[in-house]
Amino acid sequence: MKPGGYSDSGADIAYELQKNQIEVITPVEDPNIHIDKDWVFPDTEAGIQQALSKGANTFWLNTILYKGHVTENFFDGQIAWIGQNPNRVELYDDKFHTNELLRQHQIPIPKTELIVVKDMGNYNPKITFPVVLKPIRGRGSQGISLVENSSELDQTLKHFFSSDLYGNSAYVEQYLSGQEITITVMPPGTYSVENNKKEFTRPWCLPAVKRFNHINGIAPYSGVVAVTDNSSVLDDDELQSDSILEVYRHCEKAAELVGIKAPIRIDCRADTQGNYLLFDLNMKPNMTGPSRAHRINQDSLTLLAARKIGWNYYDLLKNILDQRWKHPE
Repeated sequence: MKPGGYSDSGADIAYELQKNQIEVITPVEDPNIHIDKDWVFPDTEAGIQQALSKGANTFWLNTILYKGHVTENFFDGQIAWIGQNPNRVELYDDKFHTNELLRQHQIPIPKTELIVVKDMGNYNPKITFPVVLKPIRGRGSQGISLVENSSELDQTLKHFFSSDLYGNSAYVEQYLSGQEITITVMPPGTYSVENNKKEFTRPWCLPAVKRFNHINGIAPYSGVVAVTDNSSVLDDDELQSDSILEVYRHCEKAAELVGIKAPIRIDCRADTQGNYLLFDLNMKPNMTGPSRAHRINQDSLTLLAARKIGWNYYDLLKNILDQRWKHPE
C-alpha cells in the first residue's frame, strides 16, 4: 500500500475538476489547497456514506481496489463510478497471472519464472542472467531489482522476503536491454479530441512515452523521482514507426482481455532486435497533475501522453469522467 493512499492525486483531481466548474463533494466545507485529505473521502463504508449524505452521485475510485472492496456494497445501479471493476483489479494485479494470460493470447511477454519463499537459497533460474526480480503485486518500480548472477539473486531474495512487504512469492523476468516505453490505454467510449467528438468501439492508445535515466537498469519510482525528469513522449517519426504501431495493437488487445473501464498503463521494453515486449500491466496508473501551485511538476505518465493529443490536465480528467459507468455493466 502507498503511504497516505492516493490522497495526493485524489486532491489533484478534485481541485482541477472544481476549478473547472464541475461540482465536487468534499469532506470539509472549505478544503485547504495544501491538505490532500480535505479533498478526498476514505474508501470505507463510513466514508462512502458520508459522501452520499452530502449529495454525491458519482465516485472516482482513485484507490487500490480488490475483490470484496467496500464499494461493491454500493453497486445499486444508481451510483456512477469512474475506475475499474474491483474484481478485475484483484485478478489482473497479479502480474504473473496476467503475463501468462497475455502469453496465451500471443501477446509478446518476456520469459518469466515464479519463485516462492521456500525456494530461497536453492533457486537457479532457467532464464539467462541478468534477470529482473519483481513482486507478484506491486506499484511502479517498488521492490524491483536487476540481478546479475546467482549469488546476487540469493541475497536479493533474502532481503525481498524478509522485508515482509511483498508476500511469500515473487518472480524473475528476462531483462530487456532496449528502450523502455509506457503506453496508456483508454477504454472504449466517446471522447473529445481536437474539439471533435470521437467514438472508440474498442480500447485505444495514447502516444507512447519513453523512459530514461534508469537506475541500475530500472526506471525509478515516481514517488522518488518526478516522471517529468525521466520521461518524454516519443518524437513524431518514432510514434509512426512499425514497432510502435505494432505494440499499440498488442496493448489494445491486452486491454480488451482484462475488460478495462478506465485507463490502464502498460510498460514495454524493446529486445535486441528492437521488438517491444509488454512487461507490466498496471490497472491503476497514477493520475497526478499540476492543478495546485505547489505540485506544478506532478504530471503523470498518462498526462505526458495526453498532452501530445492536445489535452491539458482538465481535458484528460473530463474525458475519463465521461466514461463513468453504473453496475451492472
